[in-house]
Amino acid sequence: MKIESTGKPLGSVQTADARPKPAAGTPPPAGGDKVELSSLSSSMQKAETAMANTPVSDKSRVEEIKLAISEGRFTIDANRIADGLIDSVRDLLDGQAGS
Repeated sequence: MKIESTGKPLGSVQTADARPKPAAGTPPPAGGDKVELSSLSSSMQKAETAMANTPVSDKSRVEEIKLAISEGRFTIDANRIADGLIDSVRDLLDGQAGS
């Protein structure tokens, strides 16, 4: 089966941005659409904002660790890493319980 373009344009679609905006102070038309966001949506927006404001990495810390590795003085403390992970999970769970 071969699909070919007929060259005929499809009808235009009007997006929400292309619709005329009501004048300021004008009440919305009767029977208009109503949108309600859940609390989860609000939490997601807050999380996205926090992530956007968090730097991807601390360049000075990365350079410090690279130097320590190259000099052979970098050590890994598995207990400290495990404790940090457990603390992070506790913080996440406490945050969910408060919602």
